[in-house]
Amino acid sequence: MIETLSSLIDGYGGRERESRTSITNGVRMNIKGFSYSAVAASIKYQGRLDLGLIYSEKPCVTAGVFTTNQVKAAPVLIDIKRLKEGRSQAILVNSGCANACTGLEGKKIGLATSSLVSKALSIPDDMVLLSSTGVIGQQLDISAFEQHMDELVNGLSSENFGKVAEAIMTTDTVVKTAYASIFIGGKEVKLAGMAKGSGMIMPNMATMLAFITTDVQISFPELHKSLLFGVERTFNRITIDGDTSTNDMVLVMASGKADNPWIDGDSPGNQLIFQDALEDVLKDLALQLIADGEGATKMITIRVCGAKENCEAEKVARTIATSNLVKTAFFGEDANWGRIMAAIGRSGVRIYEERVDIAFGDVPIVKNGLFLGEQAEKEATEILKGKQFSVCIDLKDGAGCEEVCTCDFSVDYVKINADYRS
Repeated sequence: MIETLSSLIDGYGGRERESRTSITNGVRMNIKGFSYSAVAASIKYQGRLDLGLIYSEKPCVTAGVFTTNQVKAAPVLIDIKRLKEGRSQAILVNSGCANACTGLEGKKIGLATSSLVSKALSIPDDMVLLSSTGVIGQQLDISAFEQHMDELVNGLSSENFGKVAEAIMTTDTVVKTAYASIFIGGKEVKLAGMAKGSGMIMPNMATMLAFITTDVQISFPELHKSLLFGVERTFNRITIDGDTSTNDMVLVMASGKADNPWIDGDSPGNQLIFQDALEDVLKDLALQLIADGEGATKMITIRVCGAKENCEAEKVARTIATSNLVKTAFFGEDANWGRIMAAIGRSGVRIYEERVDIAFGDVPIVKNGLFLGEQAEKEATEILKGKQFSVCIDLKDGAGCEEVCTCDFSVDYVKINADYRS
């Protein structure tokens, strides 16, 4: 998966680099200074983990990126305010209820859950960040938090990272985690990331939840800069269904326990090493989201080159990637290039139809705006039978080039979302 879609990250902006990150998929690593816990609190369903806690021994540098949706859930509003100082010590997260569109009462309940954590851990209330995912418009049941807070805190362990990743799942079918290590100044620095998301995915910033813990020593400006850079090149280049949720966030907590040389504005080289590692973890998680898209059977990279500017290439790629007609054609394994051409034409970017080339994988099907014939379509159809492939468009109007990763649109997507609240 990562090999096929590697240019999703490394190709942006023409930046070429050799990764110095050791990615250890499936191999869990403990991050110094952090412990984790998750319990089944019956917030929506019985008998499944749905309440998680991430805890740092000491207040640590923390950066966040949040949804751009004007309708923001109560935990998002609380976190944005609390992160102005760039510090936190705990993240409380629940699934089953989004605590969005719940008014002043929803914010009051959110603050009450925060207070439960601060008292149980004996830490300042404003050091607790909140995150929720699930059904919009329903109030959180505070009793579920009250009844399970002792169990949650007593269960804190460095070994329970995966349990929190499980607790944040909603329609996800698999747990999504990624781990990495690098060396800065001779000291090993580790990162561990988790994410949830299967539907309502077109990050603008992120349409999902993602939490990364790391033991790096770093200042807030450099951590925030690294996060913004990584999110823009990973989570903001994927789409499942074109929807941006009310609860989206990515949070990164840095304990400083790695004892690496301090990363600040005077150490750009070390900052770049960490930034690359964080980007690799975010990339891994982003691709896992696409692979687990609701009802998805295929992963597709839309690659647009030859635009006047990169931003125009992205606009064309995103229009294609979010087209329901294009996505249903992918599901039906129909090399319907006309739908792609139509999407290009309505993208809002000035194009010249007589210059446009389209290929499925390495099979050209349109040259200079014209269909190459039935044999080309037959070969292109074979490409579409694969579980992952690329669609390449050349506008031949400049040097701009961008990619967006998407998936197909299946019958199961409709079924999943038709009865999501039942």
